[in-house]
Amino acid sequence: MLLVTCPYCGARPEIEFHCGGEAHIARPETPAALDDADWASYLYTRANPKGVHAERWRHVHGCGRWFNALRNTVSDRFIATYKMGEPRPDLSPSQPTPAGGQ
Repeated sequence: MLLVTCPYCGARPEIEFHCGGEAHIARPETPAALDDADWASYLYTRANPKGVHAERWRHVHGCGRWFNALRNTVSDRFIATYKMGEPRPDLSPSQPTPAGGQ
């Protein structure tokens, strides 16, 4: 079973979590100013990378909180988890794997 590290509760089985899609997508400041194409792009256009991807996750059957995670979409391995509002961890080769990684 895959373990996911909740930044609030620690490592838990994957069945306790729900993915909420891509992380770090800012809501438009003035939604009424967007035309239909721009609004559709904001709502539906997402990156679908092969490799490391930032996602939002919710610990549904635990603390209920949202957090962000860096996950490799090829191996399904969680590299790091971090609280909402925190910056995305730097994963440069000179840096060790961030806390919360598996």
